[in-house]
Amino acid sequence: MKEMEKMSNFIFAGCDTVELAKKYKTPLYVMSEDYIIDRCAEIKKDFLEKYPKTMAVYASKAFLTKEMARIIKREGLGMDVVSGGELYTAIEVDFPMDQIIFHGNNKTIEELEMAIENDVGRIVVDNIDEIQIVDNIAKKYNKKAHILFRISPGLDIQTHKYIQTGQVDSKFGIPLTEKTIEMAIKKALSMENLELLGFHFHIGSQLLENDNHIKAIRIMTRLMKDVKDKYGFITKELNTGGGYGIHYTEDEKRKSISYFTDAIMEEVEKNCQEYGLERPLIIIEPGRWIVGEAGITLYTIGAIKEIPGIRTYVSIDGGMPDNPRPSLYQAKYEAVVANKINEEATEVVTIAGKCCESADILIWDLKVPEVERGDILAVLSTGAYNYSMSSNYNRLPRPAVVMIRDGKDRLIVKRETYEDLLRNDI
Repeated sequence: MKEMEKMSNFIFAGCDTVELAKKYKTPLYVMSEDYIIDRCAEIKKDFLEKYPKTMAVYASKAFLTKEMARIIKREGLGMDVVSGGELYTAIEVDFPMDQIIFHGNNKTIEELEMAIENDVGRIVVDNIDEIQIVDNIAKKYNKKAHILFRISPGLDIQTHKYIQTGQVDSKFGIPLTEKTIEMAIKKALSMENLELLGFHFHIGSQLLENDNHIKAIRIMTRLMKDVKDKYGFITKELNTGGGYGIHYTEDEKRKSISYFTDAIMEEVEKNCQEYGLERPLIIIEPGRWIVGEAGITLYTIGAIKEIPGIRTYVSIDGGMPDNPRPSLYQAKYEAVVANKINEEATEVVTIAGKCCESADILIWDLKVPEVERGDILAVLSTGAYNYSMSSNYNRLPRPAVVMIRDGKDRLIVKRETYEDLLRNDI
């Protein structure tokens, strides 16, 4: 009988999710290390080993814990960080500093000092003022800082406006105008403690087609030719960012890494030949693509409120604090009732979070079997930007994080307690 019960539960990465919920309580983030390893292997096979002079770094803002940093280190990828906290996490697990790329539109002096003192591989300079700041700090530590310029290529892409990053009107990057680029290049080349390696761009997130990457490559290779002709500067590295999309709902399907990288490499090679340029080192920065579908979140269903003829609200024991994406930019998710996985979906309900916010709705109009208090809801594809964007809003403790490998679960982040919430209060 117990075997029959297990068969009717949702199995994720070889583990019974209902049993995980019992063991670790809910809400609970669950990550598949096997899936992460598979994605890293695909990157190595179809990009790094396929093309010489390439580099792949994990965009750690998608999901970062000490254990995740260890996995990326072991799998041989680099890592991009955007804050002192992310960099500190990498330092704590002895991540190779020469494989770190440090981004950010407003890095603090303290963050830049940490980066330069610890010999990070590259600092991506986001604005002209930062050039002098980085040079001053490098001089202080008697170092040579390697930098890339983040360029805003001026592309308006089809994704939510909050995850567009490559348009003209953007807080990110140096605008692609002749006067601004000229000023940045001249300034960087005049600095004794800087070495300008090349350029970086990132056009946005959750991109399911490769056409905008190709457009950006055309713009950036033209820039490479112009700066060579005008200043004799040879671009050694071109960082093409990431943003590769994943499966969240039926109309969104994750593409292979080669779908993006083959097109990028073909366009770079073609344009470099046309412009008489040596092809630089090409860098990619996948984050969501590596971890997004590797994660699920488990919740326990609580209050159920039916408004006849209008809607049935099914409330869970989490919501906006552990997954702010739906309220931030209308992100959509699929979910299943984990303990009724084989039962027919006969109802349409709305999954509501427990916060005192009308915007705290996780999923509108989800088809489910008949649900009741105590059922376990599994929300899919929550591996990226859920744990990393979580908060203590309404003084809710952050969930635990469990990692699964070969069907065995282990705790990698402890559940916060009420004492943790008050730890820094005075």
